[in-house]
Amino acid sequence: MNSSETQSRPANSPGTLGSAISRAAGFFGFWLVLTGADTGDLAAGLFAAVAATWASLRLMPAQEWNLHPIKLAKFVLHFLRQSIVAGTDVAMRALDPRLPLRPGFVVYQAHLPPGTKRDTFCAIMSLLPGTLPCGPAEGNGLTIHCLDVTQPVVEQLAAEEALCVQALGGAQRHG
Repeated sequence: MNSSETQSRPANSPGTLGSAISRAAGFFGFWLVLTGADTGDLAAGLFAAVAATWASLRLMPAQEWNLHPIKLAKFVLHFLRQSIVAGTDVAMRALDPRLPLRPGFVVYQAHLPPGTKRDTFCAIMSLLPGTLPCGPAEGNGLTIHCLDVTQPVVEQLAAEEALCVQALGGAQRHG
């Protein structure tokens, strides 16, 4: 692992404290939304937020993200545009029997190392119509189900991964 890759932080590092605070605030805010901000439930909500924060830090340790807000905003707009274009394509293929549907699997050799950022990329990929990550493949590969194996799916995924890396920060794995 090289120094440019994201690593988990020690439990007592400043990044972990910041992550714990933001997660706790998010969990407590979610609790307030669920309960309608009922003052009688605040103690239970604080306890639930602390327990959820502890569990989330154990299951997904704090990591450095280096978000780039402008690139992230561009990525979100790109994602929304791609979703509309791909969704329209999927709908047309499903409704028009003349358009080809050649479902199958392709293997995409991911550049992101296994971890939170790669999982984020897979989650984003699963939201785009026509592609669905199904699991690991040989090497650093991902098995992807797609609606038309004759399309340049691997090339499109490589472009999406590069945009995702630019928005989330961090280096892609080389080799």
